[in-house]
Amino acid sequence: MSTKNSIHKLTIRGFKSIQHLDEFYLDQLNILIGANGAGKSNFVSYFRMLSEMVESRLQNWTRNQGSADRIVSFGIKETDKFESLVEFGLNGYKFILEPTVDGGFSFYEEKLFYWGPGYPENKPWVKTLGSGHAEAKLRKIINSVKVAEYCYSSITNWKVFHFHDTSDTAGVKRLGSLHDNDYLRPDASNLAAFLYRLSGEYEDVYKQIRKTISLAIPFFDDFVLKPLKLPSEEEQIRLLWRQKDSDYSLWPSQLSDGSIRFICLVTALLQPNPPSTIIIDEPELGLHPYAITLLGSLLRSASNRMQVIISTQSVPLVNEFSIADLIIVEREQGGTVFKRFDEKDFKTWLEDYSVGELWEKNILGGRPSK
Repeated sequence: MSTKNSIHKLTIRGFKSIQHLDEFYLDQLNILIGANGAGKSNFVSYFRMLSEMVESRLQNWTRNQGSADRIVSFGIKETDKFESLVEFGLNGYKFILEPTVDGGFSFYEEKLFYWGPGYPENKPWVKTLGSGHAEAKLRKIINSVKVAEYCYSSITNWKVFHFHDTSDTAGVKRLGSLHDNDYLRPDASNLAAFLYRLSGEYEDVYKQIRKTISLAIPFFDDFVLKPLKLPSEEEQIRLLWRQKDSDYSLWPSQLSDGSIRFICLVTALLQPNPPSTIIIDEPELGLHPYAITLLGSLLRSASNRMQVIISTQSVPLVNEFSIADLIIVEREQGGTVFKRFDEKDFKTWLEDYSVGELWEKNILGGRPSK
């Protein structure tokens, strides 16, 4: 069995606006579209929660959200449990969480599943991890239960990236440790160190990243990645760069916010040894229309190497995909619903309109409703 599986099927019940999402299939390329407040960000938030939970940080994540009352659908008076089953490869991971009186969660149930040879779909191998505990037990048993190792390795390989912070204090603009370069961090705070490693170990990938960036930022030539040895400290590095026909090193603050985000996106989507699943909320933020077109091409290409899940409100970006790639997110009776359509049902429409235009005209749904 592989230890890096993408997500096959997902059930979520009672998480924020997602009251009932039952056995929803995910493909290699998944583009969530919908109106503001429909629940796209809550879908992304689920994966952030899952990432924290399997690392035994559920209570801390819950406190940062305010309390369990703000996480379960419509509060604890309406929803007394939050449950989910995520299936990947031959495995599944199920948990049911109950709010506690102190605003946290406790595990009502935590289970592992294996649908391998000899175990039919309706009777899988099941490992129950108990109940009443405050933090997930999955990581604690990876050395003793092989299926736990597969589950933990797969889930921790699903990465949520968020490049919205481009303020002066953003990690991507500050000095960072040169040795923090094993993988690209979710906020790209170690971008300089990661690119430095790529330039030495994956020269072809590094060149491709540079070339792609220059398509959207024509004056960009290359990064200037020089480690600094500070007194009594480990080596540090900063993301400097230079323009074409110049050897003067420029600071990241001399790039626009959109340019910095595009550089982060290109690096994430072209990275060697990518995550099995990559999740990005509104990657088009601050990008020029031409850069959005490039982003669409990058996302389609990346889906051949990893599972891609993004949410977007950009019509130009939606135009880069087919109807089969789209997940329509809407509110019905207060809760979030997710829909997929068969492209064949829109064959006549597509003779005259683009996918984005069908969304704008509300033929696909996913637009604000009165």
